[in-house]
Amino acid sequence: MTPSPPMPEIAEARFSIGEVVRHRIFDFRGVVFDIDPIFANSEEWYQAIPESVRPSKEQPFYHLFAENAESSYIAYVSQQNLLPDAENGPVNHPSIEGYFEAWGGGRYRLPAMMRQ
Repeated sequence: MTPSPPMPEIAEARFSIGEVVRHRIFDFRGVVFDIDPIFANSEEWYQAIPESVRPSKEQPFYHLFAENAESSYIAYVSQQNLLPDAENGPVNHPSIEGYFEAWGGGRYRLPAMMRQ
């Protein structure tokens, strides 16, 4: 039997669901709505990132309800490329209302039935 490859070391997530963050390079911000402990997107997506700025796969990746000056969208961003951004207030993504209760205390709160 061939041994399984070793599991990658998993870094601790710096951000949590409901936190507002901004990208450290690109001009957008968003609300964390899911977290992958390590990269869990397609290889095609990963290879489309220019090698000079391609992040390591062995870190948390965050699903964001994101917005910039032109539009709202879903983003998938590595931990190394995110900074906290609650001080700039709420995010205006249209999906937030259906997922979170409300903005308060510098973050969004999940409905009680979704909290563990």
